[in-house]
Order: sequence, then structure tokens, then C-alpha cells
Amino acid sequence: MAVTVSTHVLDTELGQPAAGIHVELFGPDGALAGAGVTDLDGRVAALSTSIPGTHRIVFHPRSPFFTRVELEVVLDEGHFHIPLLISSYACASYRGS
Repeated sequence: MAVTVSTHVLDTELGQPAAGIHVELFGPDGALAGAGVTDLDGRVAALSTSIPGTHRIVFHPRSPFFTRVELEVVLDEGHFHIPLLISSYACASYRGS
């Protein structure tokens, strides 16, 4: 049973992908399962392969307000895409496809 994770970060204030954002994924055991930096398209295509369970994905955006955005998600077997939409003073996420 495997879980794969990808992500992308969009700067909704500028209306473009957010390149150079450091992202970490921690597995159910709390250990770092994977890390990456968003490319010019704002994506980390293969952030991690892990096992099912509760994971934490941590984004480190360049923002005057947010220095860390952390989401705790329950991931079953399969692929999950977890995007982040961010501007200077707001952020949102959703379960991507």
C-alpha cells in the first residue's frame, strides 16, 4: 500500500505560479517523508511516497504575513494532489485531482 503526493502553489495576488517555495511532507510516524521546492510552474510533481495515514504538509511561502502554512490530511492508498493558493494575507487549499 503506497501513498504518492504532489502539490502546486499559486500566487493568487499576482495571478501566477509561485516558484521557489519549500514544501515538506511528514508521514504518519512524524518523520520527514519528502521535501521539494516548487518549480517555475509552482509544482512539486513527486513530493513523496509514503504509507496511508495522517500526514502533515508544510509550505514555507514568501509572504509578509504567512511564514508557514501547515495542513494535516488523512491519505489513503493512491495519489493525492494537495495545492495551496496564497496571497499576502490569505491562503486556501483543496483536494486536487
